[in-house]
Parts: sequence; structure tokens; C-alpha cells
Amino acid sequence: MSTLFSPYKMSDFQLSHRVVLAPMTRCRSLNGIPQQANVKYYTQRATPGGLLISEGTLISPTAPGFPHCPGIYSDQQIHGWAKVVDAVHAKGAIIFCQLWHVGRASNQVYQPGGNTAPISSTDNPISTRWKILLPGGKSGNFARPRRLSTSEISSVVDDYRQAAVNAIKAGFDGVEIHGAHGYLIDQFLKDGINDRKDSYGGNITNRCRFLVEILRSVCSNIGSERVAVRISPSIDHLDATESNPMDLGLAVIEELNRLPQLAYLHITQPRYAAYGQTEAGRHGNEDEDRKMVRSWKNAYRGCFMGSGGYTKELGMRAVANGEADLVSYGRLFISNPDLVERFKTDSGLNRYVRATFYTQDPVNGYTDYPFMKNGEKPVISRSRI
Repeated sequence: MSTLFSPYKMSDFQLSHRVVLAPMTRCRSLNGIPQQANVKYYTQRATPGGLLISEGTLISPTAPGFPHCPGIYSDQQIHGWAKVVDAVHAKGAIIFCQLWHVGRASNQVYQPGGNTAPISSTDNPISTRWKILLPGGKSGNFARPRRLSTSEISSVVDDYRQAAVNAIKAGFDGVEIHGAHGYLIDQFLKDGINDRKDSYGGNITNRCRFLVEILRSVCSNIGSERVAVRISPSIDHLDATESNPMDLGLAVIEELNRLPQLAYLHITQPRYAAYGQTEAGRHGNEDEDRKMVRSWKNAYRGCFMGSGGYTKELGMRAVANGEADLVSYGRLFISNPDLVERFKTDSGLNRYVRATFYTQDPVNGYTDYPFMKNGEKPVISRSRI
């Protein structure tokens, strides 16, 4: 029976265990360029044969929606990431770069010139129920987006292609296309957002077209074995609602199965929601959630990674029951740089501090979470709760 600590062959990569660092926005790349603090952060979480996925990395100047997120479209950014990748590889780990465009989940202040509308599949804004983090640390409303014309879409596809080429130039082992959580690609996938009347809207095949074109372009340039994708059919983050998440997930998977095999498919579990809540907790239907995930896992002909609200126990169960091949961890990996060893030894965990998730401090809440000492079970710091 496989466990989180069983080896796994993922595409051309031999993994020594199945605990993956999930992609997480951390806002520590000043002016969009990875810094020495980023090198330390990723290196702390690297293990021989372990897989790391970078935080969302911007594909173009129109892509931001958070302060100080890294990009991969300039020479300075490529050079900064190369330092991170080299340090991670020196520890024997594998690292993929998550390619990100937030689409309408932005504000004019983040756009070129500071006064243009963000792009999207639609011209409808995210509701005021959701707030955006602005550069000064305050929250504000998302801007009304500008609907991409049909003729403009190919240029955005090319931005993803070039970003993937740049990531390989920086030394990344591969890329993960971020198609989840209410950001640009998800704004095309979800019928609660996509109100287009052209070939990129309407039926489910058309809504998948943008993602498929991106994947084909990226795969043809860097090889499908170096390409992965993340989706979240059942997650309504940032008003990304879908009337039939089961069918959307299956439709995306059907398209993926037509492509040369990717490195992995990364799906956020239905139980996950923003701010630490879970879908299971809100809707009370865990059996239906697991049935949905099993359907997606059984349909996909490749490596299947689960993410969202996993504990060690849930991760072990998912791998043992064949619900996931790999499991990615976010918040637990933030506060426990040696998470893999803690899981292996059943040691206690440091608690994460949500207030420091999205600051620019290069140390506090970023690289200062303690490692275990001499294999002893750690004392959880109450000052960090």
C-alpha cells in the first residue's frame, strides 16, 4: 500500500516522497524580482527527491493582483529565479514554476500606467463581497475589467508560452499553468463568469478552449513532460461559480487526455474554501465531495495531485485509497519548513500566523519558523498562534 512517503515516478522525475510544496502567494519579491529571502525560503523547504511548486509567478505586466509578486517576463526576474532554482537543485529537489495571470482579480493600481482596466473573459467585476490587497497594505475593491476581444486572446496565449520558455531558461524543471481559484483561466472556464458569445464562451467545450490553447502552445515549446496544470472546478473563490463542477472537471480532463501526457494534474479539493473554511464544513456533504474527486481521478490518465485542507492523516488516506498520487500542502508548509520530516516522525507542528502571510518582511512569518531540534518533538510556540 502506498503512503505519503512512498517513491513515485512523475513524468521524467523520480520523487522520493509524495508531500509537495503547494504554490502560495507570499509577496516577498520586491518590485517583482525574487530576492535572497526567496532563495532561503524555498531552500528551507527542499528535500532530496521532493517536489516544490513556486508561488504564482506573473506572465506579463498585466498579470498582477497582489503587491510584490514575482514575475518571469523580464531578464531581472529570470536571473532572480535562477538563484532560487540553483539553490533548490543543490539540495536535490525538483521545482516547477506556477504561471499566473489574475485577470479581473486586480485593480488599476497594478496595471501598466496605473490607470487601465484589468483584462478578463467578461466586463463584469468581482463583487464587493471580496476585497483586494493594495500596495500600501489596505484593502479595496476589485476593478471593473475589460473583456478581451476574440482577436486579443492569442497574444495572451503567447504570454504564457514565453513565460514557460523563460522559466526553463531560469532552470525550472517545469511549469504549472494556474487555471484555478477565480483567476484569468478560471474566468473562462466557469459559467458563472464567462458570458461570452464567441468561440471562447457558451458551451463547456468553448469555455475550455483558452486553457487548451495555452497548454498546446506551452507543450509544443518546452515538452509536455515539463508541463502541469491546476484547476478548481468546485471552488467559488472570487465569485468563480460553476453550475456543474463535476462536468466541468470531466470536460477539462477529457481535453487533457487528448494532449501528450502532462507531468501532473493538480486539483483543489471541493472541501477547500478561502480563509480556512472548508466546503465540507459549509455544505456537510463530504461523501459527495469524495465521489467527485474519485471521478476526476479515475478519468485522468496521468499523475493526479490533490490539494486543499489536507492534514497528514487525510493525505495518507488519499494516497492509500487511490484518490491522489501526490498531495500538496500550503499553510502547513509555510509554518513548518521541515514538514516532510515532521510527518515522517509524527512530530508536532508549528502553527502558522495568518497575519504574516502577505507582508513584505523578508524574515518574519517567512524564513523564521523553527525546524525541529535533533529530531525531538517540538514545543509549539504559543506566541505564534
